[in-house]
Amino acid sequence: MSDRDEFLTWIRTTLRDAEVALHNGDAGPRQAVWSQSEPVSVLGAWRNAIGRREVEELFADLALTLSDCTSYEFDLQVCDVVGDMAYTVGLEHTSVIVDGTPRTYTLRATQVYRREDGQWRVVHRHGDAGTKPLSALSTGSPPSM
Repeated sequence: MSDRDEFLTWIRTTLRDAEVALHNGDAGPRQAVWSQSEPVSVLGAWRNAIGRREVEELFADLALTLSDCTSYEFDLQVCDVVGDMAYTVGLEHTSVIVDGTPRTYTLRATQVYRREDGQWRVVHRHGDAGTKPLSALSTGSPPSM
């Protein structure tokens, strides 16, 4: 199996399972797939975190607000693996209870990974709700703020 195939299998299994667990209120699996080594960072749709301590606090806080995930799909747009580093860019489509209210949303997510002791680990995440698609911008409509 190539490095890329191995990485994609990890994305579709271990990482996906960790995201579903988080959306069901369990931060443990997500924390387990993140690097224990600095630097780590999140520029998130909800809030930012720099450093392992802040990242762990963010995940714990997210787990307290999320429950009953009925759907989580990662629509991978592009990825690359170069040695012990990799990245993904994609859309996360999620249906979940957020603070007691059912929500369905899509986040744009870019993540950076490094292989540590033979295992892939997340080291950076940027997620946001995005703006209007580029096709809407080409019609002259202003982007939403």
